[in-house]
Amino acid sequence: MEKSGVQESKSPSGLIDGRIAELGDWRGEMLGRLRALIKQADPEVTEEWKWRGVPVWEDAGMICTGETYKAVVKLTFAKGAALPDPSRLFNSSLEGNTRRAIDFREGEKINEEAFKALVHAAVALNRSKARR
Repeated sequence: MEKSGVQESKSPSGLIDGRIAELGDWRGEMLGRLRALIKQADPEVTEEWKWRGVPVWEDAGMICTGETYKAVVKLTFAKGAALPDPSRLFNSSLEGNTRRAIDFREGEKINEEAFKALVHAAVALNRSKARR
């Protein structure tokens, strides 16, 4: 049985597509670009839609969430405190013992290689814990 267009739009990926489109501004563009970089870094990533509207990327556990606010697009890495960040991308949620986040502002450039390295590190950590 084929899914109808309505059902397809309710898939996590379809809901994320919808969020990007509905934003219609720099935040949608930024979220879309970050999403593409996550998929480049980890072609096996799965997308989820949790907590009534938060895009989530997972591979052997949660990698990060993507939230949009008026002034920032925030990517929160679930185990960010345990990840190497030599390029110092993390600039938010630094006080906790587990999570770390990156706030992206309008017009800000993305250090794509450092960002993808962070995604790789998050996936490697998730997979190492999943094997135990």
